[in-house]
Parts: sequence; structure tokens; C-alpha cells
Amino acid sequence: MPDFNDDAIINAFYDLHRDLPRQGPGSDATTQRLLTLAGPLPDGPRTLDLGCGPGRAALLLAPGGVLVVTECEWTTPTPPRTCAPSRYAYTGYVLRTATTSPTTRDENTMSHTWITRAETPQDIPAIRTVALGAFPTPLEADLIEALRVDEAWSPELSIVAQTPDGTVAGYALLTRCHVGAAPALALGPCAVLPEYQKTGAGSAAIRAGLQAARDKGENLVLVLGHPEYYPRFGFTPASAYGIRPSFEVPDEAMMALVFDDAIAVPSGTIVYPAPFGV
Repeated sequence: MPDFNDDAIINAFYDLHRDLPRQGPGSDATTQRLLTLAGPLPDGPRTLDLGCGPGRAALLLAPGGVLVVTECEWTTPTPPRTCAPSRYAYTGYVLRTATTSPTTRDENTMSHTWITRAETPQDIPAIRTVALGAFPTPLEADLIEALRVDEAWSPELSIVAQTPDGTVAGYALLTRCHVGAAPALALGPCAVLPEYQKTGAGSAAIRAGLQAARDKGENLVLVLGHPEYYPRFGFTPASAYGIRPSFEVPDEAMMALVFDDAIAVPSGTIVYPAPFGV
């Protein structure tokens, strides 16, 4: 497979966004251009589709942005002209932290391949280790365990990000909460082992959790967290929807993500699962 750590690929990706007309995410023209840049593909065939998702181009091109490389394997003999999900098998993300803007184009930093999936019973000790390593007290690790036996728990929304050798490095959890009487999801705790922080493990787990929530038909996710971090996933202040917690927090720290704006979003006070203690 081509070496996608090569600076030429990163620079070509910058050129792509600078020179091509703006197109929707996943457009065939973008994919075909990137396939051309990649050169011959191995038998399979397999392709790497570089993309930054809706609205992420500015973040990608800024220092500290994240370059997302989605790896998939075609299930048809040759790559089809259109990229219907039924025609390829998703195999994971490669998340790279971009340290430059298009004007400097220095080397990017660490590169890791993350395998994201729902937890299994065998992952429970590793998840606790991640939470204990990420936070100064065991409160978050204990909260995860309390939520695991609560009615708010959905096994498919407890997500780990692991390295190819099986190390569980990142974790993200979504559990059932309510806005008034309407169902929603609460994101958190999220955690990353200290030695893997700032490598994309947390982002990979969160994105996989949000996609799993969308696949389940959920429409509203709430998070209380750093306002500098969560907007990259699409979160905006919850107060814009008339959503508020039952306790005092800075307005910008309580955020909401709505998957489909055509669906009515409930307003009111957030009711968290009992283990949160609020």
C-alpha cells in the first residue's frame, strides 16, 4: 500500500482543497483525484480516502487540525464509480495531527491507526485502566462501572479505540438521558491513556460512538466538556435549543449535537442517569 505518511500526499491533499471547487463530503471527483495521487493500489483492491468531513476543511488546514484518512476495502472486483456503502467494507480510521498550515507545510507529527468498536466483557479491566490513567481520581472509572449496570446503559454505545496490537488506548461512552421526558444521550466519560493522548485515540472513539448513536436512530447527544474541544464533532451550545442542566455551568460548556435538524429538538432540563448523582 502507498506510504500515506509521505509529505507529498499531505501536500497534495492541501492542493486538492485549494484548487478544486468546493464539493460535498465523499464526492466521486475528490475520491478519484486522491486515487490518482495514491498511484497503483494493491490487489483487492484497497483504497485510502482522505477527507475531513463536513465543515472540517478549515480545521484541517489550521495548526493542530486533524487529518482523517478513512480506510475501506472494496467488496466488488473493482472500485465502483459511486461509493454506496454496500460496495465497501469499512476497516478503520487513520487519524493524523496536522501541525502546519498550507503556507508552511512542515512535517505532520504522530500517526496511529485506531480500531474502534463496542466494548466486550474482556475489555472491562482495560477500560478501567484507561479511565484511572486519564483522570486524577477514580470517580470517572467508578462512574463507568455504575452506568454499566444501570438501565441507561447501551452496550453498543460503549466504545473503545485500540491499536492494531490490541492495546485499548481510548474510550468514549454514551448513555441514555432525557430532556424533560424526551430521550437523548449523554456523552461521557471519555478517556485516553496518558501515553496516547493527543494522538487521536479519543477523537476516534467519540466519532465511532456518535456514528453508532446515529445508526441506532438517536438524534440528540449532550456533553458537558471543554468548549474548545467538542465543537470539532459538531457540538454547539445547548442553550440555543432551550436545553439546560439542573446545575450551574458555563453556557459554552454545556453542548448539544443534533443529527437531523428536520426532527424537532426537545427543550427543557437535562435528566441524567442516577449514577451521575445530579
